[in-house]
Amino acid sequence: MINFALLAMLLLVAVALLRLRDLFTAAMLTGIYSLVSACFFMVQDAVDVAFTEAAVGAGITTVLFLATLSMVGRDEAPISRIHLPALACTLACGALLVYASQDMPAWGDPNAPVHQHVAPRYIEHSADEVGPPNIVTSVLASYRSYDTMGEVGVVFTAAIGVLLLLGNGTKRRRTARREPEDSA
Repeated sequence: MINFALLAMLLLVAVALLRLRDLFTAAMLTGIYSLVSACFFMVQDAVDVAFTEAAVGAGITTVLFLATLSMVGRDEAPISRIHLPALACTLACGALLVYASQDMPAWGDPNAPVHQHVAPRYIEHSADEVGPPNIVTSVLASYRSYDTMGEVGVVFTAAIGVLLLLGNGTKRRRTARREPEDSA
C-alpha cells in the first residue's frame, strides 16, 4: 500500500513539475521528488541507494539549484517553439530504455543473478569477513568501498565544476558593472 502511495506522490510531483513556470518552485519540487524517491528506495530495502538519493538528490542538488537561481533569477525564459530533434531523441532514448528493461529479471525472482551469487555471500560471510553486525554497513564500507569512493569523487567533481561555472558568471557580471563606472 505504501508503495502505491509513494508512486502516486512521485507521479503528482512529476506532473506538477511539467506544468510549472516558476523556477524556485520547480527547484523545491525536484528536492521533494528526490526525497520521496529516497523513501521509495528505503521501502524497497535499497538503503544505500536511498541514502545516496537523499544526500545528493534532495540535499546537494537542491542547494546547487537554489544557488544558481540566486544568480540567474527565478523567471523562466519563454519557449519560442518545440525543438523537434530533441523531442525525437528523447522519445527514442525512452523507447530504448523500455525495450532494454524487458531483459531484466522479474521483480522478486529468487533465481535472478543477484540472488544467486552476491547476496547470499554477503548475508552468510559479512560478519566473519568484515566485522560490523549490520550487513548494509559492511557492504557499503567494505565490499563496495571503491564504488562508494568513486561516487563521492563524481559528486565532488560535479560540485567543483558547478561552482566554477557559477563563479565565472559572477566575475563577468562584476566586470560588466565596473565598465560603465570606469568609462564615466
